[in-house]
Amino acid sequence: MLKDFEKDCNMTHLSSICTSLVELSKQAFEVNNGNIPKWEKAIADIQKIQPGQVSFKHPYVAINADANNAELTQALKQLMPWRKGPYQIGDLNLESEWRGDMKWDRLKDYIQPLEGKAVLDVGSGNGYFTYLMAMQGADIAIGIEPFLLFNYQFQAIRTLINQPPKAYILPLKLEQMPEESLFDSVFSMGVLYHQKDHMRHLQQLKNVMAKDGELILETLVIDQQHGDQIIPEDRYARMRNVWCLPSTNTLHSWLKTAGFTNIKLVDVTKTTPEEQRATHWIGDNTQSLKDFLDSNNDNLTVEGLPAPKRAIFICQK
Repeated sequence: MLKDFEKDCNMTHLSSICTSLVELSKQAFEVNNGNIPKWEKAIADIQKIQPGQVSFKHPYVAINADANNAELTQALKQLMPWRKGPYQIGDLNLESEWRGDMKWDRLKDYIQPLEGKAVLDVGSGNGYFTYLMAMQGADIAIGIEPFLLFNYQFQAIRTLINQPPKAYILPLKLEQMPEESLFDSVFSMGVLYHQKDHMRHLQQLKNVMAKDGELILETLVIDQQHGDQIIPEDRYARMRNVWCLPSTNTLHSWLKTAGFTNIKLVDVTKTTPEEQRATHWIGDNTQSLKDFLDSNNDNLTVEGLPAPKRAIFICQK
């Protein structure tokens, strides 16, 4: 996969950073992780399946591969939990925890066209959105995701595609990206609230963006009635490492302070159990959003904080 990435990357205006990204990715894959043999066996089993063409058949990234469902299911379940998706392989529906199509529908009509662009998807997970970006005609769509399991999930899906689109997931963090102003469109979705230093994250995003590049920022927010921001004392909706929940006004001011321009709030949506749900593809821990909310008041989390609500901002460098 990295050979294909380097070849495609070098054919774009990202060529100055391609070798560096490959070397950093190789180092990340060499980590000592006891799950890697299991994941690699799953990939090897999936490679036995005749690949098919990929398309977007709402809500699925769909591949018309002719697969034995029992064998494919067994291999894909070695790569659980599947958080992002959903995917469809032949007549097998891989129902991920998140309905990514719902988020995509909220933003797709507001972003600049991705055709001919170099796109960066920060915190990409297994690449569901990265595939959609590439299928919009991007020159290349690069997702960065340090969690290795999600990289193997991406490889599993890519293995099933004949002539895959120019979408790649690399096992990297944003701070590892060369600070060259190259990417035309940068997506940071579901990442900001996990950052101890939110301003540093915004600056790092800006540093990798081309002149006049576009940032699509999606993150958890609170209504202004709850104040300018909430800093959870411990967990938020049972999640660790949620550091700050700003109001939309506060987030707008952060973007302005970071030097972004033409800042637009294009959507605010409360997360529902239709969008984030438990499925048999998320493994033994079957808890999802409905388990993270107050059973008597779905406007509150189990910790008594405002229930998850997500905003999408679009702005320029």
